[in-house]
Amino acid sequence: MLYWLLYEKLFPFFHPFRIFRYLTFRTAFASFTALLIALFIGPYVIQKLREFQIGQYIREDGPQSHQKKSGTPTMGGLLIVIAIVLPTLLWCDPANPFIWITIFSTLAFGAIGFADDYIKVIKRRNLGLTARAKLFWQAVVAAAVASALAVLTQFRLFSTELTVPFIKTWHPDLIWRWPSTVPLLGFLIFVPFIAFVIFVLLGASNAVNLTDGLDGLAIGCTIIAAAALTVLTYVTSHVVYADYLELQRMPQVAELTIFCGSMVGASIGFLWYNAHPAEIFMGDVGSLALGGAIGTVAVIIRQELLLPFIGGIFIMEALSVVLQVGSYKLRKKRIFKMAPLHHHFEQLGWSESKVIVRFWILALVFALLALTTLKLR
Repeated sequence: MLYWLLYEKLFPFFHPFRIFRYLTFRTAFASFTALLIALFIGPYVIQKLREFQIGQYIREDGPQSHQKKSGTPTMGGLLIVIAIVLPTLLWCDPANPFIWITIFSTLAFGAIGFADDYIKVIKRRNLGLTARAKLFWQAVVAAAVASALAVLTQFRLFSTELTVPFIKTWHPDLIWRWPSTVPLLGFLIFVPFIAFVIFVLLGASNAVNLTDGLDGLAIGCTIIAAAALTVLTYVTSHVVYADYLELQRMPQVAELTIFCGSMVGASIGFLWYNAHPAEIFMGDVGSLALGGAIGTVAVIIRQELLLPFIGGIFIMEALSVVLQVGSYKLRKKRIFKMAPLHHHFEQLGWSESKVIVRFWILALVFALLALTTLKLR
């Protein structure tokens, strides 16, 4: 809203306000604002969660060293969501539809996580929503996001063509092209695109959720992934960089750089309180919101195929669970000592802090690999 007030309304009367037109300036200040919000309201949120006795229940079959964390305030994702959404609204152009789609996705996935956390607290157990119910509502939100993007294609504001890493000229389109003799059947042409978006958003949100098992692990990896998305969003929308890197230029997604910057700042602020030993956990309200936000931004800037690099640790954690469950059902044998993957290394004797830092290092390596693909095309 500051952009609308200070630049669009007051700039004609006070020319120094022209600085608010620059995306880099607004992104930097959005990130800083998010950091300050998280740092300043963090103690208040922690205190209120303690007063309401909203504590984490630790799974009994997990590493026994984690039992001492039982009762640590959870649902700290509320702090993250507030620190992302408020600076975004302050510093972005409110007329940009992609901002509202991304905010909707973040809030909706966060609401699903909130319901899951609330049930855990009320029932005083480590199980909230059933897996089927959680996946159903995640799919509903993802379908709504995909439908909104499909509508924007009709106004030439969005493209359903994929950007394929390492390949310059191949951009497969995710909609059906009907033969000329067959009339268009409305929204049915977008079925492949909607199904693909549902797969990406469910995968991203649940991957972050599975990674959230050690103090600071998920939020540290989120900082790195969000920073990489900030760069990708900026170059995708920039006329010079997009042309130089031979990317699909999408100037209309530029405002999402501010959202990504807010996600970086909010995550750094939350890490201040979530670092080992954690004073607060993000809970599902945080992990699902962050995963949904990361997936939505990747879809909008057409970099879904880079998500395995951008969120490499998230993908490893999710795959470890899939492989573990599949192996046990098919062979009655486990591949890992324990899943998700971070618990496997704990069972091997690694300290919690060592697992966290080494996974952060791997996350940084994956993110740098994602950025190198921009030129290796």
